[in-house]
Amino acid sequence: MHIADGILAPEVWIAGFVITGVILAYTLYRTKAEEIPKVSLVTSAVFVASLIHIPLGPTSVHLILAGLAGVLLAEKAYPSVFIALMLQAFLFQHGGITTMGINTVIIGVPALASYGIFVVGVNHTRFKRRLVIFGGLAGGVAIALAVVLTSIALLFGGEEFLGVVALLAVAHVPVIVIEALIVGSVVGFLNKVKPEMLAGVRE
Repeated sequence: MHIADGILAPEVWIAGFVITGVILAYTLYRTKAEEIPKVSLVTSAVFVASLIHIPLGPTSVHLILAGLAGVLLAEKAYPSVFIALMLQAFLFQHGGITTMGINTVIIGVPALASYGIFVVGVNHTRFKRRLVIFGGLAGGVAIALAVVLTSIALLFGGEEFLGVVALLAVAHVPVIVIEALIVGSVVGFLNKVKPEMLAGVRE
C-alpha cells in the first residue's frame, strides 16, 4: 500500500510529512535505548514483508504487518514503519520520496490503532483465547484502516482514482484475512514463550 511519487496533490503529501514529523517527534522522545533492538527486529520484519508486492495502479498489494508492529511496539510502531518505508524507498524505489510522509501515515496510524484495539480488548476481557482473538482482530483492522486511508489520499487526486480505490479494497480482502491469521498466531505463540514481548498487556 505504497503510493508512488507524482500521484498526490502537493498539499496531501506535505500534510503527510507534517503529521509524520509530529508523531515521530513524540514517539522517538518516548523511546528508551533498551527498546531499540526490539524496534529494529520488528522494523526488519515490516521491511521484508512489504518488499514482496503486486503492483496495482499507483499503489500495490502486499503484506504489511502493521498490526504486528502495533501489538509488539505500541507507539514505537510508528518510527518502525517510517524507517522500513524509508529504506524501501531509497534502496529499492518501492513507494516514493515525496510520499514517504503520507505512506507512513497510511501504515503507521493503523499500527497505533491496532495497539489500542489489542490492549483494550486483552486488558478488559477475561476469556481464555482473548490474546489470539484480539491479536487477530488488531492485524485485520490495521489493514482495513490502511485501505481506508490510502483511498482517502487517492481520492484527493480526483474522481479518476475511484476505480483504483474499488480495486484496492477488493484486492486487500485476502490480505486482511491473512494478516489477521498471522498476527493472531504470532501473539498466541509469544504469549506462551515470551509474553513480555507483547506491548501493554497486564498480568
